[in-house]
Amino acid sequence: MAPLTRWAFLASLMWSTAAAAQGAPASWDDLIAAARREGTVVVTGPAHPEVRQALPAAFKARFGINMEYIGGPASAMVAKMKAERAAGVYSFDVTLAGIQSMAQIFHREALLEPIRPLLMLPEVLDGSKWKRGSLWFMDPEQQYVLRLFSSESEEFSINTQDIKPDELRSAQDLLDPKWKGKIATHDPTVPGTGSNQAARFYEQFGEDFVKKLFVDQQPAISRDERQLTDWLLRGTYPIVFGANDARVEEMRKEGMPLVSIHGLPDLPGTVAVGNGLVGMFKNAPHPNAARLFVNWLASKEGLEVYARAVKWSPTRNDIDEKSFVPEDSIPEQGVNYFDLSDWEFTVTKKEKTRLRVKEMLGR
Repeated sequence: MAPLTRWAFLASLMWSTAAAAQGAPASWDDLIAAARREGTVVVTGPAHPEVRQALPAAFKARFGINMEYIGGPASAMVAKMKAERAAGVYSFDVTLAGIQSMAQIFHREALLEPIRPLLMLPEVLDGSKWKRGSLWFMDPEQQYVLRLFSSESEEFSINTQDIKPDELRSAQDLLDPKWKGKIATHDPTVPGTGSNQAARFYEQFGEDFVKKLFVDQQPAISRDERQLTDWLLRGTYPIVFGANDARVEEMRKEGMPLVSIHGLPDLPGTVAVGNGLVGMFKNAPHPNAARLFVNWLASKEGLEVYARAVKWSPTRNDIDEKSFVPEDSIPEQGVNYFDLSDWEFTVTKKEKTRLRVKEMLGR
């Protein structure tokens, strides 16, 4: 194992201090033993079948500890969590979520435990293992929300049976009346992918563009990524915002007439975290198993399991992402992308835009 960096050494001292103060295990072997005595970790995350299968199986194989994986919308999860906590019941240990859920729900509601002091694996603390040169905490305190993915996002995908790529040479071309009723998008009125995209358009092109695209063009609106992807594959809607990148790439390689548009001259590329943020809940019922899981997930082994399941670009630099992430989803070094998962953009602009689009659509 490579020698600890100065930060890793200091962080390991912080772990020992924090562990001693909390009565937590002070070594990795002790933590594993304590986690095994708890026997279970409860993780909330995306309703993603591959994640639901891969993470529990790999964690159980590695440590002999069961994982109860609960997939679903964060809004429903937090409602259940609040009701339980009001009654003194604590059921959840760790969450895997997107920026909207983390920033606007879990962090804002003060439901998270600082995890920086709980990270102890040398390969996690070693900045040379991360693309940014350090751990990537998203929250203002740099303590609670760790970023594990940063993938280049497609702006939209097209079915070339009905539309040719050269018919869309700029974002303004999306407003051509001939595409009215031929566009589909994630719901821009609820937190998530659709409202993120709408906020990006609002930020770059203004309200008039957003109104023309999301109201005047009469797009089909869905909250189901699978449905959006199916609409694209069938050609039901030849222009789709929010189809599954990996699925589109897979079907393109099999010969289907699909193209993912990752940028236009007036629409620079974007990056996003997906459901690649990890946080630990306060009063976790299985605190040692939760700490073990967070450390393992940020390690090469754990993050590779997660990344392979979702086919997103990890923030570690020692994972062979090119073997499973679509090439167009791996950000290029030195390119200035628009980060849809930026914390400040999320807490100050996305919600205002979402509410404005909701008003425009009369919902």
